[in-house]
Amino acid sequence: MPISRKENIQFLKNHPDDWDLIVIGGGATGLGAAVDAAARGFKTVLLEQSDFAKSTSSRSTKLVHGGVRYLQQGDVKLVREALHERGRMARNAPHLVKNQKFIITNRRHWEQPFYSLGLKVYDMLAGGLNIGRSKIYSKKKVVDGIPQIKQDGLVGGVMYYDGQFDDARMAINLMQTATEKGATLVNYTKVTELTKDNGKVVGVKVEDSLDGETFSLKGKAIINATGIFVDEVLSMDVKDHKATVRPSQGVHLIVDGSFLGGNDAIMVPKTPDGRVLFCVPWHNKVILGTTDTPLTEFILEPRPLEEEIDFILETAGQYLAKKPERKDVLSAYAGLRPLAAPKEGADPNKTKEISRSHKLFINDSGLITITGGKWTTYRQMAEETIDLAISKAGLPQKPCVTREMKIHGYKPTTDSERQDWIYVYGSDAEKIQALANEKPELAEKIHPNFEFTGAEVVWAAREEMATSVEDVLARRIRGLFLDARASKEMAYKVADILAQEWDKNEAWKTQQISEYMALADGYILD
Repeated sequence: MPISRKENIQFLKNHPDDWDLIVIGGGATGLGAAVDAAARGFKTVLLEQSDFAKSTSSRSTKLVHGGVRYLQQGDVKLVREALHERGRMARNAPHLVKNQKFIITNRRHWEQPFYSLGLKVYDMLAGGLNIGRSKIYSKKKVVDGIPQIKQDGLVGGVMYYDGQFDDARMAINLMQTATEKGATLVNYTKVTELTKDNGKVVGVKVEDSLDGETFSLKGKAIINATGIFVDEVLSMDVKDHKATVRPSQGVHLIVDGSFLGGNDAIMVPKTPDGRVLFCVPWHNKVILGTTDTPLTEFILEPRPLEEEIDFILETAGQYLAKKPERKDVLSAYAGLRPLAAPKEGADPNKTKEISRSHKLFINDSGLITITGGKWTTYRQMAEETIDLAISKAGLPQKPCVTREMKIHGYKPTTDSERQDWIYVYGSDAEKIQALANEKPELAEKIHPNFEFTGAEVVWAAREEMATSVEDVLARRIRGLFLDARASKEMAYKVADILAQEWDKNEAWKTQQISEYMALADGYILD
């Protein structure tokens, strides 16, 4: 049966009581928790205030990694955990996670043994879940892997493997996985209040953001997995709540694949200001990033700061033969990280020194909160969260089953298959092709420069709970992130297809297109 948001909301209204777990938040952490809980057989509901992965979880560097820089900082526990989870993620979702070669270029002879030793430790920490061994590269090998590397002063490099994926596509597949396991998930439903009985949280009041209707749900365990908005929910529980999370902004710029000229990525372990920079191939483009800028507030649509854009372009230009300029940027996006608030006396401006480890705690009311962490460790975070919920809510003891569990769309995928965009759908690709066969006009591209077809738009509406042009272009087919200007051209065709699918009028199409144009403009550099 198609996944229907409307039917899911009606189901919740008809069954407001006796949920085992209510998960608030539809990013990586919340979706992982819903998958874990449902897979153990618990009655599970997930509520997301906007779209799945709308905020942080669709705006990452697209890496499934242990974190080389965390090893530099001495956080061995985090690196080991993340490397093990990297291996599990690659096994469980091979249609989305692939092995990616990264090269640390060396311009001083001492750098090769220095970085090689560190990366051998990185390999070792992965244990039996390692995805490939690091190697010392000659200058020729570096140039073969990255033809557009700046060769002046280059003496060689060190190559290591990490994972790479499509973050929003992974989120959608987790939504589908949780649904298949029996969970009820709904986007655009905002929790407005926690309901209590004798001081204990027993449920939530919810507003349907699309039609304004409200309803209530009761559950044995309430999980706050709202990422950057975690303190907003905690403030519903404790009036004088003190912030547990502080915002850090990460900015990425998308440029054409020709700036690297090959399939290998560049990792710069230390930039002039102490940060790390990546230049990574992604869907035939290149991601340049990232920054780590402290901010004072959390918002759904953050914007890159001028100094962040300049930093990335200037630093990338030190390593690439053709220096990228503002006019070369196809899309510029910013994401906010939910970092644990620094300890007393720590410098609040040094966000790169704040631990990326996750934190799990429970309030006196019984509200369970999971915060921090990173995409790579989403499954481990979910396991720990559901284990805690079981013990605190008196639920039946049921073991976690997600370590070897295949994610929706599971399909072993070769590098040659990844040359065509359709690979991201894994086992669903055949069903999308069937849609195109049934209705030939759906086989047509929605933009001449991209492979996206009308059939994918229909699939997003029927099977991936897309509700708008933005949902489709930003988080289902990634047009907004790959080329914001081109995505504005796609918006007209997408609106037409969705209007036909949902029987919407011209006024609806006009509004959808207008809203999308305003959004996309924020991803374009003037």
